[in-house]
Amino acid sequence: MSIRPATVEPWLSHDPLGEALYLVRMNGVFYSQTEATEPWGVVMPPFANCMSFHVVTRGGCWLEIEGQASVYVRAGELALVPHGRGHLLRSNPGATLMGRVDELPQQMVSEHYSLLRCGGGGARSTLICGVVSFDQPTVGRLLELLPPVIHIDTADDRDSPIGAALRLMSAELRSLRPGGEAVTTRLADILVIEAIRSWLASDPAARTGWLGAIQDPQLGRAIAAVHRSPGEEWTVESLAREAVMSRSAFAARFTEFVGEPAMRYVTRCRMDVARSRLERGDATVGAVAAELGYLSEASFSRAFTRTLGSSPGAVRRAANEIRTPAVSQH
Repeated sequence: MSIRPATVEPWLSHDPLGEALYLVRMNGVFYSQTEATEPWGVVMPPFANCMSFHVVTRGGCWLEIEGQASVYVRAGELALVPHGRGHLLRSNPGATLMGRVDELPQQMVSEHYSLLRCGGGGARSTLICGVVSFDQPTVGRLLELLPPVIHIDTADDRDSPIGAALRLMSAELRSLRPGGEAVTTRLADILVIEAIRSWLASDPAARTGWLGAIQDPQLGRAIAAVHRSPGEEWTVESLAREAVMSRSAFAARFTEFVGEPAMRYVTRCRMDVARSRLERGDATVGAVAAELGYLSEASFSRAFTRTLGSSPGAVRRAANEIRTPAVSQH
């Protein structure tokens, strides 16, 4: 038994980067509609393996991350903080911080959506802020390559998908109709994907390394094949056939672009998939080993530990320990 190839639309078969974006599926850890009046300032704490985003629908705020230049986000703009880093939001750089946003009094609209009102009573700003996580390992690899902050300004392109989604979100916030929080969170997910696409299209850094490889007409086909079927018995020869290249040319070009040999990349992809499966807790170590094409649990465990620095059993136990307290609180 091997892990089934991911189901993708036929039109994506010749667009490996589009396929990676198509597989972006977000789990909303939390969303909050914030109505803040000057002066105000809040702390966004770090969230491991998550992305934070901030959509401004009225007014504006400063986004501050240690070691990075502060960014002013105006109405009609959004900012992503891809790497789970803690950061600050303020009405102005000198505004006093009121505390962590998750510890301030707020109205819970649903389990994962709140309404936060704060500030000193001055000029008003409204924002949608969210924290999202991603399950698909390929997406995780993409997110690791994003810059510390992505700031998207749609002022000069109101007809862009981002501009359209922002206008829809603003309308939802004004009308407060039933189900508005569900619509708002779906729009937020769209905005996150569109922001990533915008960065990929505009930043020269997106055309180097792994991102450059996955966009390469030949290397991209081989990389996408590995992502779809990580449990396949891949060899350099079979990957070269996917890329329609000779074995030697493929091996040299892959290492040059990606920074590691093709088979080491295959192993790392398998271990990323394995870690994701084990962290979900719905499969044993032996089952995951079999799904990824390993003939024995021992050989799989050695490869897992060598690649990720921790044993598969330890990863599964740690994930179970995290989930257990959450269940006991209900």
